[in-house]
Amino acid sequence: QVQLVESGGGLVQPGGSLRLSCAASGNIISVWTMGWYRQAPGKQRELVATSTSGGSTNYTDSVKGRFTLSIDKAKKTVVLAMNSLKSEDTAVYYCNARIRASWFAGFGDYWGQGTQVTVSS
Repeated sequence: QVQLVESGGGLVQPGGSLRLSCAASGNIISVWTMGWYRQAPGKQRELVATSTSGGSTNYTDSVKGRFTLSIDKAKKTVVLAMNSLKSEDTAVYYCNARIRASWFAGFGDYWGQGTQVTVSS
C-alpha cells in the first residue's frame, strides 16, 4: 500500500509563512508527479502546485510568486513553501502523487489525509 503523510499546517496571520511537507511511503516502484491541492469550505478542490513529467512546476495563478514547490523524487517528498499568505489561502491542503505501485498496473493517483491551513488575524 502507498501512504502520503502530510505535516506543517496551522494558523498564521496574513502576510505570514507556512511550510507543508509530504512524504510518500509503501510499495512504490516509481513516482511520476507530486504536488498539492486545496479545498476551501463550499468550494471544489483545486490545484495549487504540481510538478510535471517534464520536470517543471505548474502553479495556479493566485499563488504564483508566493508559493514554491520543491520535490525530491528519490526521497519521495514534496514541500510547499507558502509566503505572503492571504485569508483566501485558507483551506484544507492535500498532498497528491501519481505513483506506480505495481508492475501490473500503471500510475495511479494517491492522496494524503489533508492538513488545515488557516490565515487569519
